Amino acid sequence: MDTSSIGSVDGHRPAANGAVACPASGVPGCIMSSASTGGVPPPRDATLGRHIARRLVQVGVSDVFAVPGDFNLTLLDHLIAEPGLRVVGCCNELNAGYAADGYARARGVGACAVTFTVGGLSVLNAIAGAYSENLPVVCVVGGPNSNDYGTNRILHHTIGLPDFSQELRCFQPVTCHQAVVNNLEDAHEQIDRAISTALRESKPVYISVSCNLPGLPHPTFATDPVPYFLAPRPSNLMGLEAAVEAAVAFLDKAVKPVMVAGPKIRVAKAGDAFVELAEASGYAVAAMPSAKGLVPETLPRFLGTYWGAVSTAFCAEIVESADAYLFAGPIFNDYSSVGYSFLLKKDKAVVVQPDRVTVGNGPTFGCVMMKDFLSALAKRVRANTTAYDNYRRIFVPDGQPPECEPGEPLRVNVLFKHIQRMLTGDSAVIAETGDSWFNCQKLRLPDGCGNHGRYEFQMQYGSIGWSVGALLGYAQGAPDKRVIACIGDGSFQVTAQDVSTMLRCEQRSIIFLINNGGYTIEVEIHDGPYNVIKNWDYTGLVDAIHNGQGRCWTARVATEEELTAAIATATADDNKDCLCFIEVVAHKDDTSKELLEWGSRVSAANSRPPNPQ
Repeated sequence: MDTSSIGSVDGHRPAANGAVACPASGVPGCIMSSASTGGVPPPRDATLGRHIARRLVQVGVSDVFAVPGDFNLTLLDHLIAEPGLRVVGCCNELNAGYAADGYARARGVGACAVTFTVGGLSVLNAIAGAYSENLPVVCVVGGPNSNDYGTNRILHHTIGLPDFSQELRCFQPVTCHQAVVNNLEDAHEQIDRAISTALRESKPVYISVSCNLPGLPHPTFATDPVPYFLAPRPSNLMGLEAAVEAAVAFLDKAVKPVMVAGPKIRVAKAGDAFVELAEASGYAVAAMPSAKGLVPETLPRFLGTYWGAVSTAFCAEIVESADAYLFAGPIFNDYSSVGYSFLLKKDKAVVVQPDRVTVGNGPTFGCVMMKDFLSALAKRVRANTTAYDNYRRIFVPDGQPPECEPGEPLRVNVLFKHIQRMLTGDSAVIAETGDSWFNCQKLRLPDGCGNHGRYEFQMQYGSIGWSVGALLGYAQGAPDKRVIACIGDGSFQVTAQDVSTMLRCEQRSIIFLINNGGYTIEVEIHDGPYNVIKNWDYTGLVDAIHNGQGRCWTARVATEEELTAAIATATADDNKDCLCFIEVVAHKDDTSKELLEWGSRVSAANSRPPNPQ
């Protein structure tokens, strides 16, 4: 699926009716109104609800994840009436938000629709996660009747105060734009500004629509909306040239430079430019854990994941011993730095963010776009393969897990050996927060699977349970991919209900549910009885959810022989269009060595005593 233009309209595209997008001058993303004049009443279908639906379809949204409530029912009617839009009903608002997050990863933009306050505050956690991961999600909330604003009335679904702004105030820190639409006169402009801001900023936005407005016609909605024209933000050419000059001087004098991809490559849309620089420079290439899947792992000098002490074997040694490293779009937090234990020095780094470049301890060049900078640098930098040559000298291939004896309890490293064999260019991988982070990081992604975000996990926010909703949304947005999800039992218990929505949508993902009796990642940070959960019959639960409606196949495996047979069945032609759920029974202490190391370092960072005042 070519999604390069979805969710980021950055060129001139005529509308179907021959209308032309407005110029890039003026307020970005604001579309000129096509209001009728002369007192002629607008057509009956010239409604606010239809306008929102058309706008969503226009920017690339084909599915809106929703939970009905009395304030958004009329709006949902209009979304359903739009031929290019499908309303996917979810079991709860949290999962609807997670699904919009996953959909945005697959398609470039996602959307959810919930009701006022009880729905809005429930979806809030998912929207905060999308904000942390720089994902454009349009969150539409059905709001109070327009006549109730400015009165002293108390409404249901509120905390019992006549102030209706609580929900808005909660959304302000986790969205880049908020619009409260409670009249028709400026509704067109408010909606268009919000959606265009989501695309431009690559962050979620909040739109509240009064419940009595979606079905009302208005002259501003009399014609189809003119397509957006969101011009890409240009680099300051003098700043770009200066940044490239400084970086070339810095990198060319280095003996063994390397380059590392970071997660903000996604928002900068700079994956191809990063590859261009990697091929031209000859540098050894690594990816931060949260950037896995954003650059091809089939690059000829790809080392693996740079994650400090829990990096791919020999990767950290090469990166941290380099005398210059270029980081493209990094996020350095306590998790990615393994409890702040990176052995990196600022004076050796060229740090390229989406709109600025810092060389060593300075200078910093602003208004320089990452894509432009990496591409320009590729044409200027001197090729140098020294770091990769050193890597090849010290590299020793990974050993294979010991062979299992017949009937021996299944080990997690054996499970992931088999998952590795399943991956093809038609696969995508979703990893839940927990030990799946570390095991999935070691998967080598083939061409097609690892390019442009076919591997997803939520590292910055790290909300357990995210993967179930995200799997629903991602699979809905990328039907050409068979998604393999690795989910821990503790996380699954948070959001399991929306497996039913996957079945209703006839999805064909393969879910590996790792049943090891608790929150393993928390155990390795700080153990306690709160990390032990009630065990479920997970396959029985999914069978009950299936209830004979839709295509579903389940299995429970405890040995390698059972796992091999289950994978063969799940990937057979008979089940290629079937949701497959494989419960993998593992020992509670069977964790990756990387989690053991990472957990102890994060624990040490968390437990630092207060500095003396």
